[in-house]
Amino acid sequence: MIMETREILRKVQAGELSVEQAEGYFRRQPFEEMGYAKLDTHRKVRSGFAEVIFCSGKADSHLLEIFGRLYEQDQEVFGTRATKEQFERIREQYPQAVYDPVSRIIKIEKQEKQKKGKIAVCTAGTADIAVAEEAAQTAEYFGTAVDRIYDIGVSGIHRLLSKLAVIQQANCIVAVAGMEGALASVLGGLVDKPVIAVPTSIGYGASMHGLSALLTMINSCANGIAVVNIDNGYGAGYIASQINRLALSNCK
Repeated sequence: MIMETREILRKVQAGELSVEQAEGYFRRQPFEEMGYAKLDTHRKVRSGFAEVIFCSGKADSHLLEIFGRLYEQDQEVFGTRATKEQFERIREQYPQAVYDPVSRIIKIEKQEKQKKGKIAVCTAGTADIAVAEEAAQTAEYFGTAVDRIYDIGVSGIHRLLSKLAVIQQANCIVAVAGMEGALASVLGGLVDKPVIAVPTSIGYGASMHGLSALLTMINSCANGIAVVNIDNGYGAGYIASQINRLALSNCK
C-alpha cells in the first residue's frame, strides 16, 4: 500500500519515519509502469480522487492485474462499464468484489467510508436509471451523500415539483435525460446550485442515440447548466463530487 502525503509527514513528525525515508517516497515516479499500462499512483495526491478503471474493452489478464494493483495501493478499487463476465473473473481472485448489473460498476469499497454533503441525481425516465446509477455510485464511492430522485420527466411535471424541496437542498444536481433532454433546463430554472446535465442514448430514431438530448442541453436557456458526454454518468458523478467538496470546504 502506498502512503499518502499527510501520512508520511505525520510519521516523520512522530519519529516513525526518517527524513531520508520520506524523501525516498517523494522521489518515486508518480506512476507505476506495467508495460501495457501506466498506473497513475499519484492521482489521489494531485486531485483528491484515486484512479478508476474503465473496464470495457480490456483484456482479462490486463484488467485483473490493474484491478489488483489498485486494490493493493488503497484497499479499495472502482471500475466502470464492466461486463458480468469480467466480474466473474475478478471475483475468482477477489471474492469481496461486488457488481451492479444496472450501472455495470464493479468495486471493492472501504466499509467505514463516511458520506458527506449532498447531491441529487435525477432522471427524466426509468430507462435513464442505468446512467444515473453510474453517476450516483461514483459520487458515493468518492465520499458524497446522494439523493436519488428518479422518473420526474417533463411529461408529468407535477412529479418533479413534489420533490423540489429535496432537490433544492443539494449542493449540486445531476440531471439525466434522454429523448429531448428537457429535464436539465427545467431544473436549471428552479434551483440556485449547479446542474450537471447528462444526455442519454434513450429515445426513438430522431433522438440519434442521444445527440438530440445533447444538443438540447448545450443550447439550454437556463443558467448554471454544464453538460457532459452522452451516457457519461461517471463524469457527472465525479464533477458533482468536486462541487460538493467545494461546498463543504466553504462551510468550514
